[in-house]
Amino acid sequence: MRTLDLTEASAFLRMHPETLRRLAAAGEIPSAKPGKHWVFIDEDLANWLRSRYAVTARAAEPRGQPTCSTADPTAVSGGCDSPRQTAKKYASLLAPKTSKPPRSTKRC
Repeated sequence: MRTLDLTEASAFLRMHPETLRRLAAAGEIPSAKPGKHWVFIDEDLANWLRSRYAVTARAAEPRGQPTCSTADPTAVSGGCDSPRQTAKKYASLLAPKTSKPPRSTKRC
């Protein structure tokens, strides 16, 4: 077990020192401030990093499978549209509500 200061810990985590300081001040990362300086234990940082990695890996969706719910067929949701169908729906919703301006603004 080894203790690290803010710069050593930020190098260990490959993180900007100010970001690490904010995480430590918020209590989101295991740290202590016995005096004027933050102190980190390398084992705690490694465990924190492992826990973050595991959460990120579990949160990722499997590719190629739609995220649809068939629990309530009457519920209105995003549905199981393909990306192309979704893009068409967005384009139609974002289309201007007014007609095109006349080609010539000169009146006869």
